[in-house]
Amino acid sequence: MTDAPARVLARAELPTRYGPFEMLAFAEAGSDVEHLALVRGDLSAGEPLVRVHSECLTGDVLGSRRCDCGEQLDRALHLVSAEPAGVVVYLRGHEGRGIGLAAKVRAYALQEAGLDTVSANLALGLPVDARSYAPAAALLRTLAVTSVRLLTNNPDKVAALRDGGVACTEVVSMPSVVHRDNERYLATKRTRMGHLGLTG
Repeated sequence: MTDAPARVLARAELPTRYGPFEMLAFAEAGSDVEHLALVRGDLSAGEPLVRVHSECLTGDVLGSRRCDCGEQLDRALHLVSAEPAGVVVYLRGHEGRGIGLAAKVRAYALQEAGLDTVSANLALGLPVDARSYAPAAALLRTLAVTSVRLLTNNPDKVAALRDGGVACTEVVSMPSVVHRDNERYLATKRTRMGHLGLTG
């Protein structure tokens, strides 16, 4: 763990369909990758509800049904907006679990040929998961948040925050909406990547 704080690059108010948030652009020390956080309420009052969300252009923006990313982001913003305090941390550079957009499209093509999402990455000579959640832990420490309730099905996020000095006193699962296009993907996350929750 590094104790280096996150660099807050800019702040502004962001009105959304979920209600108002304070929007923070930030970067991890020593990195030029710009991330985003949406903050609601007084984070010093109790344990805020936090979502660490990985960038997924196809799911978050284009409404892809191959994954549940867009649905999870929508649910996280809805749940955090209903809390006295919370943060949605949006980590960029996480496309395709960190392999990048073009490689993600190549992996999709392999999935269409029969491989699951884990095997497709490996067939491309790429890691199954190349993401780092250290920037999220650094931001939370910078905001003086040392204990959270975490919205996730991914045990790696819990471990990463803990290793980064942020305790997770409660893991709030994110039930997935299962349909024909994402059923295999969600099952793979559960059986091969150890994700919790109903399916994903």
